Amino acid sequence: MRKNWEHYSHTADMGIRGYGASMEEAFAAAAVAMVAINVDPEKIQQEQKVKITCSEQDRELLFIAWLSNLLYEMATRKMFFSKFEVEIKDGKLTGCAWGEKMDLKKHKPVVEIKGISYSDLKVTQENGKWTAQCIVDI
Repeated sequence: MRKNWEHYSHTADMGIRGYGASMEEAFAAAAVAMVAINVDPEKIQQEQKVKITCSEQDRELLFIAWLSNLLYEMATRKMFFSKFEVEIKDGKLTGCAWGEKMDLKKHKPVVEIKGISYSDLKVTQENGKWTAQCIVDI
């Protein structure tokens, strides 16, 4: 699995950053970074597919909506995800997340992700490379 994401320090919380050749790739990579705060994505089987849609005209607000919807799906379905695909057109995001039911012995989660923050929120393109980042409340 190619790593196109990272964590960065931020007081008591955790920053996530995803990179890609497109905004969609950066959003998908940031989703992996979010999951990786809590559990090793390599330990998550891609057994079940969940569709996610959200709309926002502002790309940074769309990024927050994407991550917040993923967090909601993880909590309500009691699942972890490890693969993501994102398509964005005219302010509407259509995405898919693949994962499996939580297994505390197998996945060994380390923290609880409480929410997605607007702190340090950026979705930018520089030199043909997209970056999507924010702070995750843990």
